[in-house]
Amino acid sequence: MSIRLDMVGIVTKDMGKALNFYRLLGLAVPEGADGDMHVEVEAQGGVRLAFDKQEMIADIYGGWVEPAGHRIELAFLCENGQAVDETYRRIVESGFSGHREPWDAVWGQRYAIVQDPDGNLISLFA
Repeated sequence: MSIRLDMVGIVTKDMGKALNFYRLLGLAVPEGADGDMHVEVEAQGGVRLAFDKQEMIADIYGGWVEPAGHRIELAFLCENGQAVDETYRRIVESGFSGHREPWDAVWGQRYAIVQDPDGNLISLFA
């Protein structure tokens, strides 16, 4: 039996805002999908990201309770430290929230953290 990670699902209140955010991270999100209930994109390495409206997930799961806290992290590898800084700035200037400005981490990486429109923390690093 073989198992591999194939898809990560993100539940969103506002599909358009979520897709615009992830476009800023370089994902090839199709234009015209902002009103869809479910959208999938091919991420690097063959893993897909799926975006689902809360209403659809409530139907699939038999209910939906707004989560509290952070239980999973998506981390995006940037080309270099300058790319971390530029990506962070582009996201914040586009109206999305920065959680922690770029810094040089003790483990040797340039690092920053932003929030997607649903409050998920997204790491940028090089």
